Amino acid sequence: MRGPQAWASFLLVLEAASVLGRQTVLGQSVQRVQPARRPPDHWTTTAQPLESLGEWTTWFNIDHPGGRGDLELLDAIHFYYGAQRVCARPLQLEARTTNWTPAAHTGQVVHASPHDGFWCLNREQRPGQNCSNYTVRFLCPPGSLRRDAERIWSPWSPWSKCSAACGHTGVQTRTRACLAEMVSLCSEATEEGRLCEEQACTACDLHCPMGRPNAACDSCMCPEFVLHGVVSLPGGAPASGATVHLLGKKPRTLTQTDGHGRFRVPGLCPDGRSSLKVTKVKFVPAVLTVPKTSLRAATVSAELSRAESPFMVTSPETKVRKAGQSVSLCCKATGKPSPDKYLWYHNNSLLDPALYNHESKLLLRGLRREQAGEYFCKAQSDAGAAKSLVAQLTVTDPKEPPCNPTPESYLIRLPHDCFQNATNSFYYDVGHCPARPCTGPRDPALRCQDSPGHCCGLARTEEHQIQCDGYTLPTRVARACGCQHCTETRSLVRGRVSAADNGEPLRFGHVYLGGSLVGMTGYKGTFTLPVPTGLERLVLTFVDRLHKFLNTTKVLPFSRRGGTVFHEVKVLRRKAPVTLDAASTNVIPLGEVTGEDPVAELEIPSGSFYRQNGEPYLGPVQASVTFLDPRDMRTAAAAQSDFNFLGDDGDTVPLRTYGMFSVDFRDEAASEPLNVGRVKVRLDAEQVRMSEHLPAMRLWSLNPDTGLWEDEGGFQVQGGRARGRREERVFLVGNMEIRERRLFNLDVPEARRCFVKVRAYRGQRFLPSEQIQGVVVSVINLEPRAGFSSNPRAWGRFDSVLTGPNGACLPAFCDALSPDAYSAYFLASLGGEELEAVESAPKFNPNAIGVPQPYLGRLKYRRTDHEDPRLKKTAFQINMAKPRPGAAEESRGPVYAFENLRACEEAPPTAAHFRFYQIEGDRYDYNTVPFNEDDPLSWTADYLAWWPKPMEFRACYMKVKIVGPLEVNVRSRNMGGTHRRTVGQLYGIRDVKSTRDGEQPGVSAACVEFKCGGMLYDQDRVDRTLVKIVPQGSCRRAGVNPMLHEYLANHLPLAVNNDTSEYTMLAPLDPLGHNYGIYTVTDQDPRTAKEIALGRCFDGTSDGASRVMKASVGVALTFNCMERQVGRQSAFQYLRSAPPAQASVSGGTVRGAGAAQRQQRASRGGQRRRSGDTLLRLPRGTQQD
Repeated sequence: MRGPQAWASFLLVLEAASVLGRQTVLGQSVQRVQPARRPPDHWTTTAQPLESLGEWTTWFNIDHPGGRGDLELLDAIHFYYGAQRVCARPLQLEARTTNWTPAAHTGQVVHASPHDGFWCLNREQRPGQNCSNYTVRFLCPPGSLRRDAERIWSPWSPWSKCSAACGHTGVQTRTRACLAEMVSLCSEATEEGRLCEEQACTACDLHCPMGRPNAACDSCMCPEFVLHGVVSLPGGAPASGATVHLLGKKPRTLTQTDGHGRFRVPGLCPDGRSSLKVTKVKFVPAVLTVPKTSLRAATVSAELSRAESPFMVTSPETKVRKAGQSVSLCCKATGKPSPDKYLWYHNNSLLDPALYNHESKLLLRGLRREQAGEYFCKAQSDAGAAKSLVAQLTVTDPKEPPCNPTPESYLIRLPHDCFQNATNSFYYDVGHCPARPCTGPRDPALRCQDSPGHCCGLARTEEHQIQCDGYTLPTRVARACGCQHCTETRSLVRGRVSAADNGEPLRFGHVYLGGSLVGMTGYKGTFTLPVPTGLERLVLTFVDRLHKFLNTTKVLPFSRRGGTVFHEVKVLRRKAPVTLDAASTNVIPLGEVTGEDPVAELEIPSGSFYRQNGEPYLGPVQASVTFLDPRDMRTAAAAQSDFNFLGDDGDTVPLRTYGMFSVDFRDEAASEPLNVGRVKVRLDAEQVRMSEHLPAMRLWSLNPDTGLWEDEGGFQVQGGRARGRREERVFLVGNMEIRERRLFNLDVPEARRCFVKVRAYRGQRFLPSEQIQGVVVSVINLEPRAGFSSNPRAWGRFDSVLTGPNGACLPAFCDALSPDAYSAYFLASLGGEELEAVESAPKFNPNAIGVPQPYLGRLKYRRTDHEDPRLKKTAFQINMAKPRPGAAEESRGPVYAFENLRACEEAPPTAAHFRFYQIEGDRYDYNTVPFNEDDPLSWTADYLAWWPKPMEFRACYMKVKIVGPLEVNVRSRNMGGTHRRTVGQLYGIRDVKSTRDGEQPGVSAACVEFKCGGMLYDQDRVDRTLVKIVPQGSCRRAGVNPMLHEYLANHLPLAVNNDTSEYTMLAPLDPLGHNYGIYTVTDQDPRTAKEIALGRCFDGTSDGASRVMKASVGVALTFNCMERQVGRQSAFQYLRSAPPAQASVSGGTVRGAGAAQRQQRASRGGQRRRSGDTLLRLPRGTQQD
């Protein structure tokens, strides 16, 4: 070998033999060729067609190129399909991609052997590129294959016409139909394709109205005419090195622009119809039309715009259809240029281009059962490709019921005084119907979205009476499920934006979505935004108008099932500007860790600055460069976007960061941003501790509209200057330009990925029925110091995922050979409140952690307070030890290989997983009509539903002050009050324990929820809920808020309170405030409404928020509670022993018709009443004598 550059790397290419024209067959011998070169034309070919040597199997595709790569191994194919489908010793094999490109023409490193199969490894490909998805078939000896296919399959149809024009390569396809009655026998391919080349073109028939045809017969030429052109970049800078093409039957390259962005093309015809295409890497091609003129010269100009990879904004929707019906699947992508081609895939195989139009809408008519499965689309343009999310199409038999009529088990927790001897627990099975899509009574139209769609839901319920300790609780129990209209829901994101260093809020900042202003932050940095329907990826940019903080782009997870998700958004403080001399070379260090060398530096040569119009700038420059240093663990939450980019095939690929920097260069007056034409980025190679990352390091810029990183170029190894007495260092040097993009990243594509299963629970019982949805679980990928996995050297990636009905699977870097090569740090929050992780010290209980030994020991689980009890208990850290294939105890989680994502998502609650739990506190909720507040789709249309509207949740709280030495449990019992359908019936109960006031000894307070008054689900008339507040123990009512008492007295009817140990009222219809001791919040998410109302109640204000109880502010009721004497009956014991009829109207009498001048009529709209109105009559049986 001569020359290290010529033989630095090789591609392993398989020997090819000619089959069916231009197809190739992979043989056993191998041949090495240089990268990016065409394989040799002198490959070995067989003397006779291979069909005469044996018979071909069908095409097999048993693996996907995720994880290690694409492994189509013979042993695995034998395992899945049996020896009848593939012979034991094949003679040859043929491999191609699912796009029908022969393996030898992909330019990838692949391996093959007829005895072992075919494999492609991701680690052997170029940086940033994974293996394609391959299919294989084998040539077997004659008579070795099972020959009953004639009874199962129809004959193959004739090959279709070649799809290419004359002189070009295209595709031919043929199809067949399955004749078997059993679907399991129809698993083979129903269509095949092969490459073809159309015959040579005939003599030139091009008609030229001006000039004559050229030799290629693809355009007209006029030798006397000269076209001059000028091409510029955004802002007016010259676009040097741009390529000019002539558009025709086959585009032809003409010339390139010079250093001033100019070009000259002689011989074109100025007929007004000839078109030129100007291309430049990373820019959108511009098309120019040669002007129509009689002159011998003309000038054209074009300004290029930056190219942006396609970005999927709408993915196909999961749908259910009956066999014989039709379906429409749609996707939509944007980009610069706009995508010009859409490809559709079914179960990872490309649909036949001859049978399906490759558009953004896929129509399937007369559905068959075998067409069920996973569908996704891929959008392509000159700038790249993007894949949509996967949609599941279910095709059911018309005779089958659309939903499983039998409800699934669903346990609700009963009050502390309602133990069930039959089940030996405090739980009762009420059943539920999962809200899965189903087929409605009619065939849906061919629309992109089934709106309103149909979902499985409750079709029939029964009322059960649960026997408790001296009383009964009514409940609705599911008895049958059916298909009905889905509950309408709406998704929102709510959050708070604050500084990463000291929590200072971003006040009155602008919030942008896709370049449009959609909202602002409040004084405390809070924001609330609705998620547009059909949005696939929520990318928000927070802009500080005062330039105190960096403009920050975040990708925020949201619930697609509806509801609100709360996010804590952290932003970096902008560095103070320094003055640079544009006429001199400037070096700016990038590094924020005290006592450590900078990670990198920016070198800006003299004369590199220019204005927005392209004019050079030589004056003083105000420069602000802010670096996010991954060696500082506190900066991880402030990382921008989600460290992903789109690969060549449209797959989302993760990045591992070595630093992120934001640049802001302005003129002397700081009024105009400046562009920089030449910038060197010098990365200290010593900061890259993983040697395999050095050759893969690249420079990236952030697209703020998509939240995806885009490649700006690679690095070259160069020597650097010595620092002090230290030896000269090695640097990775990259070049970049600073124009419209201002945020950059030093990142490495990382293919070593796994998923970690995490679940969140209400309390430490860890029951499947008590899982919490909508919890934001975040993971920080860490790079440990050598030998000290608990003391990380730096972080490399930050991700957040929402928990769903079956938990969450979080992506994290992992390593199969070295368990401590990567570690990860996990934390979880709900509504801004951090959840706790299971302890690791002093007790180390694998059953509580959720992971059995010995795998747990290999993962080295540690909660944050493992070594220092003073630290918070809200996170844990593990070594990312990839599960070993031969270890059975590691096959069921909690860590899953990247290619096993589905196994992670579908893992049952009994499989290993890590756990977070909510600090349970002393609160308890019981609803007569069960409702999961984490899942808005579980709402049931029932008069006794606690929340009467599924898209508007109104939470009401009352503040009860307790004067006494002990904390007291307070219960609210909520019943129908004035509505004829619910009067005297229980909506639900709420229990809460009072919280001590830290500044007042002997005083506590409870914020107890009650059911708000208002319309019920039918929106026909209001119900003023009959609310009874009962403190536990020896308590006496000492006072009622005078404003609340006056309001209730002026809004009849009024419940009389003869028993001083409790308080009864008809809930107000108006949203009273803290002056009444009542706190009301309406939101589109029940948890959010309750959390906000609870925070205001603790604070005693109508707009504040606190978790510190202020017991004497904003109080509605005051009770004096002493320690109960031994043997004395408690309020709860009295409630249980009281006759049921006494609870129908809060145990008291209704004061109503005493004096005519005090009668009032209650308004159905809930308006404020005035004295003098007439009394709203209650239905018979609701008043007591």
